[in-house]
Amino acid sequence: MLTMDWKPDKSSDIAVYLQIVSYIRQKIASGDWPVKSQLPTQRALAQAFEVNRSTVVTALEELKAEGLIESTMGSGTIVSNNTWSLLTTNPPPDWMGYVQAGMQLPNIPTIQLINRYEPDPSYIRLGTGELSPMLIPTGGMEEVMSGLRGKMTTLGYSEPKGLLALRQAISAYLRTRGIEVSPGSILVVSGALQAMQLISLGILHRGSTILLEQQSYLYSLPLFQSSGMRLVGVGMDQDGIQSEALARQKKLHNGALLYTIPAYHNPTGILMSQQRREQVMAVCERDRLPILEDDVYGELWLDEPGPLPLKTRDQNGLVLYLGSLSKTLSPGLRIGWLVGPEPVIERLADVKMQIDYGSSVLSQWVAAEWLSGGRYAQHLTNTRMALRERRGRMCKALDQWFHDIADWSVPQGGFYVWLRLRQAVSMRTLFSKAIAEGILLNPGYIYDQTDSHHLRLSYAYADEEDMERALHTLSRLIHEM
Repeated sequence: MLTMDWKPDKSSDIAVYLQIVSYIRQKIASGDWPVKSQLPTQRALAQAFEVNRSTVVTALEELKAEGLIESTMGSGTIVSNNTWSLLTTNPPPDWMGYVQAGMQLPNIPTIQLINRYEPDPSYIRLGTGELSPMLIPTGGMEEVMSGLRGKMTTLGYSEPKGLLALRQAISAYLRTRGIEVSPGSILVVSGALQAMQLISLGILHRGSTILLEQQSYLYSLPLFQSSGMRLVGVGMDQDGIQSEALARQKKLHNGALLYTIPAYHNPTGILMSQQRREQVMAVCERDRLPILEDDVYGELWLDEPGPLPLKTRDQNGLVLYLGSLSKTLSPGLRIGWLVGPEPVIERLADVKMQIDYGSSVLSQWVAAEWLSGGRYAQHLTNTRMALRERRGRMCKALDQWFHDIADWSVPQGGFYVWLRLRQAVSMRTLFSKAIAEGILLNPGYIYDQTDSHHLRLSYAYADEEDMERALHTLSRLIHEM
């Protein structure tokens, strides 16, 4: 997707349309906009440049006359030439051909738009799975980094599994979660996403089937599909993934791995009950189905602690356990961990060394310092208190403005309310209308492409007043549709 990082100077003596021509010409000539790349629509260009559409039309006609762009019916406007191809007989590299031939699948267009608009502070991020900047302990982070003076014995590459001091701190922390594990069975990763990438590259065969909850965060990512994996959904109810359906799908599709988020599931917010956890473990032990347990929300209980992780019931090395500081402390640290049988961890550590030669050592020292004392536990207490208040404000706003059009459950923890509209609407239209109102949504179809009823709402990121204003506007848009 081409981006516009410039606006014409309307006070200049140079006509605005000529400034636009010059800007686009420079983008094409520099190679920033390669041959065959598609330009935004005239309307989108007019909005980006803050000019009338007629001004954009005039600029585009000038560029067509120069042979730099061309328009075809049904395909829009594309870059057809660049300065080099006008001056020489040697054709330029077909960069768009390279882009389209890459093995890694692109994000779906909605995710690309979300990623594009999220950095813009003028948008209210009503679906973002991230702590508000107000909840990230910037002051505490500065104190921790100051306290590291004299403690950082190395800032070179860490060993393949990660900084020993951090793995020791993670081992001690996991005991508070009921998980007994040695530092040798822990791999430090740059967030949960990297752990999943390593698993897909390091221990799964191409063409393997991954079983997961029917609505799942993983459906919004092309990560496993790019590695040749198949994703097969398993039904859920209020207690989590259904164990009988899991057994059927395992047999039917020869599932190689179960990926599950038992605690405050993304996107539904469901907390898997203790009884259901026991049933799921029994199925997986009987059918020898390995589990990847994603527990990044597990410490974000808001009313009372939930059941212990699946890993605490693991007597046979069946569960790979995934944790992270991204949801609880700071996504910018890029620190997570994967726990599993030592041969698996060593294999994945070897793959990780081939990819990035180790996570940031500075971030690892900072994470170790947070986890080593009581500071992290106190931060979690403060975070739960703030999220509890934010959840209350969101649910109160939903009671006021959505009682006649939607249903939802109050989550017991995590970030999300899984809002179900009683009447199906075009979610893509709603997404576009919300963007026009300055609101970013996470529609249900990015977690299940057939879903036209759900929205993932997050009470974790947006300022409370912005959140309430956005919900009021969203209610109006849905009523109008």
